[in-house]
Amino acid sequence: MSVLDILINLAVSFVATVGFCIVFNIPRKHMLFCGLLGVISWGTYILLNGPVGPVVATFAAACLIVLLSRIFAVVRKCPTTILLIPGVIPLAPGSAIYYTAYYFVTNDMDKAAEYGFLTLKLAFAIVLGIIVVIAVPVHKKRTMK
Repeated sequence: MSVLDILINLAVSFVATVGFCIVFNIPRKHMLFCGLLGVISWGTYILLNGPVGPVVATFAAACLIVLLSRIFAVVRKCPTTILLIPGVIPLAPGSAIYYTAYYFVTNDMDKAAEYGFLTLKLAFAIVLGIIVVIAVPVHKKRTMK
């Protein structure tokens, strides 16, 4: 993948994430950060997909996005989910779902099963990445009264 292809991919992930924010009525003041998280998630996936494969790359990108969403949520003083959900949208296994349905309709059950299992693995990687990082407690200073 050339540098131009990577830049185009990152630009499209930004636009897609902001588009998701518009459709789901995310407040405008958070859209830039959501778009940035979308770019980071897709960039992490592109960077890691070659060396470790799509499932591990998806897991790592999901973990990073959850961590950054928690940090940005404190900075932006908003709920984490406002930033988290748009940030993982570029990782959604849309093409795997499409090919599962395509091969199912064309009666190629071996390929349909292959893509169906890949879809499940990618979705599980996203969910596991969210759970792993959300489970880490946030340290809060205790104040004396």
